[in-house]
Amino acid sequence: MALSCGAGALAMGGTPFSGHALDAAHVQRAAGIADKSAGCTSPHPNFGCVIARGERVVGEGFLYAQGTKCAELQAVEMAGGELCKGATAYLNLEPGDCHGDDSALSALIQAGVSRVVVGLRHPLRHFRGKAIHSLRSEGLLVDVLGEDMRSKIIEDALKSCLVVNAPLLYRAAYGIPYSVLKYAMTLDGKIASSSGHASWISSKLSRQRVFELRGRSDAVIVGGNTLRRDDPRLTARHGGGHLPIRIVMSQSLNLPEVANLWDVSVAHTIVTTQRGARKSFQKLLASKGVEVVEFDILNPRDVMEYCYDRGYLSILWECGGGLAAPAIASGVIHKVCAFVCPKIVGGLKAPTPVGELGMVEMSQALNLTDVSFEQIGPDMLISGFLQPIPDLTPVIPTLGDTSSIDPTLNPYDANIIFFYKTWDPYGALSNFSSHPLHMPDENGVYITWQSVEHYYQANKFVGVDDPIARACVGEIKSTGSPEEAARIGRTSERQHPHLMRADWDTLKINVMYKALKCKFSTYPHLKSLLLSTVGSVLVEASPHDLFWGGGREGEGLNYLGRLLMQIRSEFLGEDPPPINC
Repeated sequence: MALSCGAGALAMGGTPFSGHALDAAHVQRAAGIADKSAGCTSPHPNFGCVIARGERVVGEGFLYAQGTKCAELQAVEMAGGELCKGATAYLNLEPGDCHGDDSALSALIQAGVSRVVVGLRHPLRHFRGKAIHSLRSEGLLVDVLGEDMRSKIIEDALKSCLVVNAPLLYRAAYGIPYSVLKYAMTLDGKIASSSGHASWISSKLSRQRVFELRGRSDAVIVGGNTLRRDDPRLTARHGGGHLPIRIVMSQSLNLPEVANLWDVSVAHTIVTTQRGARKSFQKLLASKGVEVVEFDILNPRDVMEYCYDRGYLSILWECGGGLAAPAIASGVIHKVCAFVCPKIVGGLKAPTPVGELGMVEMSQALNLTDVSFEQIGPDMLISGFLQPIPDLTPVIPTLGDTSSIDPTLNPYDANIIFFYKTWDPYGALSNFSSHPLHMPDENGVYITWQSVEHYYQANKFVGVDDPIARACVGEIKSTGSPEEAARIGRTSERQHPHLMRADWDTLKINVMYKALKCKFSTYPHLKSLLLSTVGSVLVEASPHDLFWGGGREGEGLNYLGRLLMQIRSEFLGEDPPPINC
């Protein structure tokens, strides 16, 4: 089936593109469709693929979420066999082999694609240049947009590639998540009246845009003042899909005992505070299911480093001026989205969006770059970057040494091998990797489960004679990604704990074991990957899952790593280490 390229293939006035201009147009289209995954699941590297014969697009696809069918395979399947032969594939980002099977590359190679144009090389060092080298070694011509020629249209296409994966690029460059400061203010620069009343400054349309921003974020941060004044929910309110973690920063924990954020049946809440603050209140929060994290000194930089350790890519700050100022001053805010509303409220003591920054002259003011203006109903959304999107091109190996990823990084030499996200070097060990399993359902009928996580989450409710439990199992079976299966299972567990299997605590290790054993027995390349770790301790590096993961400071039980080591020993014919339930 052929697709119309629309604006992605023809220049203004209908003049056909050619050469570099055509490459730029198709790469820009790939970046555009890559953004479709934002908000479907927790933010992740966004991949889009367009397969074209000249101006004619014959296939395209985007990675919906980690653990789902790769964009390249979707594009090949849409195009069909004959149309792919000799065609060119356009990618906004160099593929990263998260699953150990090179499915993205093999799809292009086996389809007969003769040329690949990449928008950006992968920013993560263990992926950078690897896919490009692999494709070239198979005889494909691979070009990286802009490395041999620059022009306005190429710059625009590269900017699209940078923007769509800005969270990953900031994380790779700075070691902290990508952070956006959002606020709504009146025309005279107030975020509330002198009394603190702030509902509503912006219009309903602007608030809907805020929900969309939340849906694209891993976490939303507020301070204690915002919680006390507004009692926010911080949900995306879009009828399902990804819900961000809610994070409260409060040094003194002078917070109300009753608040919407303490309802963790809606979404998880983390309260960050100073070590030793109000221990009795910490116990109260813990009894409600709220996670409390103590810091020696509570500041935005340390909180962002903690969020980085948890694997977050994107953070939305919806705090007041008292927290926004130190966040900006500490260099953790990368972009600002300001909704300016045609209202005047006045008031010498009315709060403003950013508190004291210590600047005394206008020459010290921070300038935004890549500023954009968008009218949303009666409001104006002004957005721009406080720190330019990092372009990692200067530190990328030259074309002659792309096969040398990082000579100092050889995870096979490590005594301890950590894995967590599916884009990690050993990400295929994760229970979230995209490897379907053929295992029995609650009726003993063998069906295909899309991942280990699908099977594990569904088994929480298997056999429970209740329509809600059965509906939950069905929803988990059919959902599109491991992240969504986990979200449904965990949310149902919080909201309906009485529907959990009574014996779940004693069964869950065996359920995970059976699914993992099936996975590594089904896929030879995964078995080889697991056996390659012989002599090393495997640690699931989740800092917040203290049962399956290793925890932030090694305090976790690491049952996932222990199960993998048991399975590894069984494959080797050794006596497996005991797993204590």
